[in-house]
Amino acid sequence: MLGALNPQGQRQGVRQPGSPPVAYDNDAKSWTAPFIMAAINTRVVQRSNAVMNYAYGRDFKYDGAMMTGGGVLGSPAALAVTGAMGAFGLAAAFAPTRALLNRYVLPKPGEGPTPAQRESGNFDLLFIGTAFDGRVFKARVTGDRDPGYGSTAKMISEAAICLSETERGKVGGGFWTPASAMGQRLISRLVENAGLTFAMVE
Repeated sequence: MLGALNPQGQRQGVRQPGSPPVAYDNDAKSWTAPFIMAAINTRVVQRSNAVMNYAYGRDFKYDGAMMTGGGVLGSPAALAVTGAMGAFGLAAAFAPTRALLNRYVLPKPGEGPTPAQRESGNFDLLFIGTAFDGRVFKARVTGDRDPGYGSTAKMISEAAICLSETERGKVGGGFWTPASAMGQRLISRLVENAGLTFAMVE
């Protein structure tokens, strides 16, 4: 249920698309595979919409996928990613194979990328929106560090500072998302201090 994080009584609505295992996206001009973070990202975005009194519209749909390229290698790459994710999920579901993953595949506590890897990492996200009248909008979000460590640490720090400067009267009790609690103020801080960019794409 993609509205599972919505406030009580607002967890039903328009059916969300969901990412097919392998597909060609005409707007992105790329083959796509499932994105591992989509399972939580989609629900956070839907909660943002619900908490903000459906600022994106009650018929708003949202999903995420990983682009693997539009050339001849794009489809095989998408199939490989999908197969690997499926195999990992299946192995993690059973105790014997899960133990093997923990012993030979997954990082040990305290392990992670080196400082050089964190510094040289980056991410590049493409957001594509289609309006009811058929107009297509594209936006790009980039970060200058590894998304799992370097960039995330900066984003969390800026979010904490931004939240500390937020008037209590504007954000009451309960569970808020970054978009609903801080919105453009957080985006400005991320651009100024965290190495992120937000730009429309032609």
